[in-house]
Amino acid sequence: MPDLQLVVAPYFGWDLLRVLQELFRYAFMQHAFEAGTIVALSAGVIGYFVVLRGLSFAAHALSHIGFAGATGAVLVTVAPIVGLLVFTMSAGAVMGALGQRLRGRDVTIGLVMAWSLGLGLLFTRLYQGSANLAIGILFGQIFGITTQEVALTFVAGVLTVVAVVVMYRPLLFATLDEEVAEAKGVPVRGLSIAFMVILAVAVSEAVQVVGVLLIFALIVAPAAIAERFTTRPSRGVLLSAVLAMLFTWAGLTVAYYLPYPVGFFITTIAFGSYVLARWAAPTLTRPRSRGRELLAREEQVRHSP
Repeated sequence: MPDLQLVVAPYFGWDLLRVLQELFRYAFMQHAFEAGTIVALSAGVIGYFVVLRGLSFAAHALSHIGFAGATGAVLVTVAPIVGLLVFTMSAGAVMGALGQRLRGRDVTIGLVMAWSLGLGLLFTRLYQGSANLAIGILFGQIFGITTQEVALTFVAGVLTVVAVVVMYRPLLFATLDEEVAEAKGVPVRGLSIAFMVILAVAVSEAVQVVGVLLIFALIVAPAAIAERFTTRPSRGVLLSAVLAMLFTWAGLTVAYYLPYPVGFFITTIAFGSYVLARWAAPTLTRPRSRGRELLAREEQVRHSP
């Protein structure tokens, strides 16, 4: 059991450096912080667009679909992350093809989500091994992550962030005003499919940290908070990523000293921060409205003599 004195602030005579040394003394904590940082960064970046595009429910559905994929992969003796990626990316591509129609499919998405969770439970029942694996998928198991899984998470995280950076401007344009973007020749449907596939990868990453049932903590909460404090999309993306990392670091630190699930601490910190943000944040113009103004101004400048 870690020395609880090390958690106390330096005002009481203990050195903060010793706290950090204690945290990173073990390899499992190093891996947890490495994977958690990567996952939080990618979840925060893509989460901002999830909130801006009104796809929070779809992101939650992808996590449940991923649960069926992960448990199915375990049943056929394949790594859970493989099943996660296959199922979520396939479902994400279909959702992306629906485009704006996806927002009106809450009933369909909800039914598919419930069926996927039931399918995952069936696969879990058929699996003859330990039930702890299913619990880890549902609620996260970041303290059991291996070096190889950290490397895989790093690759997936880098691809996610790079993809969002590459398609940032056309994706933002299509998000803020789809009709105008399509008229300007922006491949709206292709962007929608690509975004949902990237979201599927981000969801698969985040499952390792907070699990299927708590996915909102890293993908939606930081972005929802960021949206309340800034109307500029670029600043919103940055703030969302920073908040996601802070929530993850705080949750990992507290979970190291207290014998309770890390997912509980991350979600509690995220929820508390969101409640505080709703109370403290000023009333701002929504990024969608502000973004349209910025894009219109840029178009005027571009076509002015």
